[in-house]
Amino acid sequence: MIPRFVSAVSILLWFSLGASGAPTEQTSPPGVTMSLRSRSPTGNLDGTELGLLAKRQRDGVIAKYSKRSLQKRGSTGYNLIVDEDYDSGYYGTLAIGTPLVSYDVYLDTGSSDLWVVGNTCGSACSGIAEYNPSSSSSFKNLSQSFIIEYGQGAAAGYVAQDVVQMAGFSVSNQGFAVVDETSTGLLTSPVSGLFGLAWETLAQSGQTPFWQTLASSGSLASAIFAVNLRRYSNATNPSSQEPGGEISFGYANTSLYTGSIDYINIPGTPSYWYLPLQSLTVQGSSISITSGTTAAIDTGTTNIAAPTNVVQSIYAQIPNSSPASGSWAGYYQYPCSTTVTVEFSFGGNNWTMSSADFKAAELSSSECIGAFFEYTASSGTPSWIIGDAFLKNVYSVFQYNPPAVGFAALSETALAANGVNGAVPSATIGTASATVTGTNGGSSLNDATSWIRRGLVQGVVALVTIAYLVL
Repeated sequence: MIPRFVSAVSILLWFSLGASGAPTEQTSPPGVTMSLRSRSPTGNLDGTELGLLAKRQRDGVIAKYSKRSLQKRGSTGYNLIVDEDYDSGYYGTLAIGTPLVSYDVYLDTGSSDLWVVGNTCGSACSGIAEYNPSSSSSFKNLSQSFIIEYGQGAAAGYVAQDVVQMAGFSVSNQGFAVVDETSTGLLTSPVSGLFGLAWETLAQSGQTPFWQTLASSGSLASAIFAVNLRRYSNATNPSSQEPGGEISFGYANTSLYTGSIDYINIPGTPSYWYLPLQSLTVQGSSISITSGTTAAIDTGTTNIAAPTNVVQSIYAQIPNSSPASGSWAGYYQYPCSTTVTVEFSFGGNNWTMSSADFKAAELSSSECIGAFFEYTASSGTPSWIIGDAFLKNVYSVFQYNPPAVGFAALSETALAANGVNGAVPSATIGTASATVTGTNGGSSLNDATSWIRRGLVQGVVALVTIAYLVL
C-alpha cells in the first residue's frame, strides 16, 4: 500500500475547494514468536459491499503510489501472520515501550513508515488498542509533525522514538509516528497501525524502517526478510481471522519453499521494492509490456494494478469479459466458469498465478470480478503494483544488499496450509534475542502546523464516507 506524498502547497490547494550472500536456511527458526492475523472474510458480503471494498482498494492504490549499537549479531526471528477479510490483508504483532505493550499492525512492503494510534486519537480510534506515551519510560517526542494520506483517509500526529520489538529483535530509539488524528474507519479493531517494510527513502516521517535498521547494523544472520502468505479466498467457511503465514527476519524458511530462490535486483535506487516486469502471459497468449516497465511488490495491496491498455489486453484473452461498472469501475467481470491462467516473468523464472487468486469476487453464480484493475502511475513511480493476489503463489524474499527481491516455489508444506482453518496465533512479547540502537536521520517533510494537519484529516473525513484500509 503506497501513501500519497503531502506537500504544504497541495494541502492548501486542496483546502480551497518500500550482497549479503545467500540467505540462511532454517526449518525450525529460533527467536520469539509473535502472531500475525488476517482480516475477517468477505464471504458474507453481497456484491454491492464487495464492490465498495474493491473501489476503496483501487482508490487506495492510486493514492498510495502518487508522488510524494549492536549487542548481539547474526540473529534470526520470525512472526506468524494473520489473514484478514478473506485474504484482503495481513497483519502481525509488535511491541512498543518500556514496559513493552503489544499492538497489531498491517504489514506493508509498499510503504516505509511505522505508525500506531495514540491515546489522544479520540472517537475515530474507538475500540482500538492505543499507545500511551506517558506509560513508557523510554518514550521521546521528536517534536516533528507527521502526515500521511491514503485513498481511504488520512492519519496525522507527531514523530517519536521508543523501544520497538518484533520477532525477537529489539530496536531502542526506533523512530515511528504517534497518530492522534485519523479519518473515521481508517483502522478497524484489532489493528492499531501500519508497519512499513519498504526503504527509508519513502518514509514520510524521515525515520529508518525497523527492518532496515536490523539489516544495516549487521544484526541479521543474513540481511533479508521473507514472507509467506496463505490463501483463504477459495476456502470453505473461513473464520473472520485465520492463520495467515509467516514473516521471517535474517533467514529464509526452507520448510516453506522448494528449489532455489530466484533473485532479481532492483533496477535503480531502492525506494519501493520494484522489479522490471519482462513478460506476462494470459491463457497462453503473450501480453505486450512496454520496455522499462517496473512493478512494485506490495504486501499491502490485495489485488494487482496495471496500466489501462494492458488490463484491456488481459481481459481480451478471456471470452465474454467486459468492464465492470459502479463501484467496480476500473475492474472487469468475466464468466466464473472460466479458469484463467496468468504467468509473470521478472527476468528470471516464470511464475504462475492461481486461477483462485485471479478471481477477486463473485458478483453472482455466473459472473466474477478479476484481480487486475486499471491504474495510471504518477511520474517516477512503478507502473504496476503487484499485490497479494500474486504473492500468495510464491515464497518472497526481500534482500538488503544488493537490493533485490527473490521468489521461490512454495513447498508442499506451505501449499497444504492454504485454506486450513485454525486457531489464530496469539500475541506474545517474549525476550529479545538481539538488541540494536536505532540511528534515524532528519525529517523528509517540512514541519507542518497543527491547523494544516487538522484540516487535512477533517477534510478527508468529509470526502470519504466509508474509510477502509486495504493493505
